[in-house]
Amino acid sequence: MILVPPYVQGDGEAAVAAAIRERRPDVDLVLAEDDEAMLAAAPDAEVLVTGRLPEELLEAAPALQWVQALSAGYDFLPVDALAEREVALTTVSGIHARPIGQQVLGYLLFFERRFDRAVAQQARREWDRYGGRELGDRTVGIVGVGAIGGQVAEYVSNFGAEVLGVRRDTSEVPDAVDALYGPDELEAVLAESEYLVLACPLTEATRGLIDADALATLPEGAVLVNVARGEIVDQAALVGALEADELGGAALDVFEAEPLPADSPLWDREDVLVTPHMAGSTPHYWARAADVFVANLERYRAGEPLENRVA
Repeated sequence: MILVPPYVQGDGEAAVAAAIRERRPDVDLVLAEDDEAMLAAAPDAEVLVTGRLPEELLEAAPALQWVQALSAGYDFLPVDALAEREVALTTVSGIHARPIGQQVLGYLLFFERRFDRAVAQQARREWDRYGGRELGDRTVGIVGVGAIGGQVAEYVSNFGAEVLGVRRDTSEVPDAVDALYGPDELEAVLAESEYLVLACPLTEATRGLIDADALATLPEGAVLVNVARGEIVDQAALVGALEADELGGAALDVFEAEPLPADSPLWDREDVLVTPHMAGSTPHYWARAADVFVANLERYRAGEPLENRVA
């Protein structure tokens, strides 16, 4: 039995359950609308399709074989506990590529075409003409050239920007990337990146990756874009670099603490664009998530390896 608990972002459990049933009307799927119904169904659950996995749910599901996370990230899930029980964990990695890629493109054009200045001047009812710039003149560094980073590379390369990528596997260079570097060569990418886009997963290796030294390595006036995880950036160091005018700005969708605290200095800066962890949002989210899950369900039933498996 497939269980969809009431732990889906934005109360999306009904939407994703409906999308799965539309694609596979024959599935034995239970949509639990509250914790009581969830815990009642959990003992028979072989598969969970969920956004969260609290300990009480995991303990209540002794027959569990597979957890389908409804996100690309999984750092907030009990990976070790699942591995200990030999429960498969898969993500919906890849479905965020288009919306997040478009979000990043919007960020870059926001700064390149000086919309930050336009917004500030509009608030002051100030008419002061200024010059715009072109993205094709810039070098964009992308840390994490996976589905999202690869989509960003395609978008910005269409504008003529030079694209430098960082990822662990450098054996094959994507067409939209001009040069690909390994993680140990990050400094070389930082030194050239007028826009630095973070699209990598949060791991022990990437936690705090962009610290004061990394920020100081960026060219003068560079803009930091983070659509990965807030913990990848030393936020205090970022604030310090912005206050010292060492950066041209930042576009941030993720933060060390979310919601971003009301007293954060990031709120008040005209050179910082804050969005509330929504870069991956799209009206097609649940349909695409269902497509990923149903394709994997076929593999699961056939005893074949699952795609997007992380544990």
